[in-house]
Amino acid sequence: MRDDDPRLPSSPGFWRSPLRGPWFTSVLGIVLLVGITVLFVTGLVSYAAYNPDLARVNDQTPDKGILGFYLFAWPTNPYWLYRVTQGLHVTLGITLIPVLLAKLWSVVPRLFALPPARSLAHALERISLLLLVGGGLFEFTTGVLNVQLDYVFPGSFYPLHFYGAWVFFAAFLAHAALKLPTAVRSLRRRREERGEPVPRAPQPGELVSPRPLPPTVSRRGALWFVGGASLLLLVTTAGQSIGGVLRRTALLAPHGGADPGGGPNGFQINKTAAYAGIDAAETGEEAWRLVVTGRTGTVRLSRADLLRLPLHSSALPIACVEGWSTEDQWWRGVRLRDLAALVGYDGDPPDLFVESLQRRGAFRRAALRANQVADPRSLLALYVNGEALSPDHGRPARIIVPAAPGVLNTKWVARLTFGEL
Repeated sequence: MRDDDPRLPSSPGFWRSPLRGPWFTSVLGIVLLVGITVLFVTGLVSYAAYNPDLARVNDQTPDKGILGFYLFAWPTNPYWLYRVTQGLHVTLGITLIPVLLAKLWSVVPRLFALPPARSLAHALERISLLLLVGGGLFEFTTGVLNVQLDYVFPGSFYPLHFYGAWVFFAAFLAHAALKLPTAVRSLRRRREERGEPVPRAPQPGELVSPRPLPPTVSRRGALWFVGGASLLLLVTTAGQSIGGVLRRTALLAPHGGADPGGGPNGFQINKTAAYAGIDAAETGEEAWRLVVTGRTGTVRLSRADLLRLPLHSSALPIACVEGWSTEDQWWRGVRLRDLAALVGYDGDPPDLFVESLQRRGAFRRAALRANQVADPRSLLALYVNGEALSPDHGRPARIIVPAAPGVLNTKWVARLTFGEL
């Protein structure tokens, strides 16, 4: 068979949809240019929120090298920062899925075009396109699986998604630089939409079919269909981050890993006490002791000892990497900076290393920066919404810090070690 045989994918005549064309592809490309840039930035921000440069236990990608050049100390203000940035990241990622799939469909003839490279510029474009397609499918697939708590991919989500994002975005920028001038010209010159003839023969990989099938929908109609699919995903996802009455519309969003029940402790959770291997006997008031270590030594505090210390309240949400978050909950407990003062840090408190009774799963230990410890809203919480913590919410005590990812708000706290990390 010849390359121009219409039975071959490398032939322009093989692809017969009348919808494909520079204008249709360019509109989708411009949407993705903006959307994926926001996704990449919010993803990097999410990684910075884990404070990976603070301590090894926080770093899920220890071999990141120069890719961690931008990391900074994560702030505690505004207290809803992580809830907004991660909610935007997950919601936008899910909303862009129809746009991404439509864009890949619109350029699929170029993936089969022969010869593989007609020039250096064409070779670079083909390489960037292959990396873009593979990277895009990988990033969106692993992201959706993660937010739905389906960890079926090999290895840890964090390094896979982190390194995949850099590969994908590098290919995305290269492809955008090569194709943006063409996209802008296509948006300005809509010759095909006016029915004007194209004065050159179609080439392999050409988007406009030389023998299109009769149209059943216009290109504008196809864009409306893609936009409607994205809107549907937005409506059925965003409520888990926005909260309020919209939470009921979030049919496709993650709702946490278990039913939290009702009452003051009736808000989302990912890990139950049973999953974490928490033994009820060791969390009882008679058995449990909090070990606090610092410059002047170690103190052991029972729950009764903690209740004799000054108690404070903070209204803070729980925001998780999967994109869901709670409303502001009323937490009550002992300030972390007051606990630091018990072991010799009367002035500005240092960093904090937190260890949990948790036996299984990630983030059994976590590190917090000095600015997080010093914030007066940062607590070792004993109560939530006027009631003692339930076992699934961290009884007998848990960390709550403004703007911190949910996994750094350690539950079932056993030991606090203050000092430079």
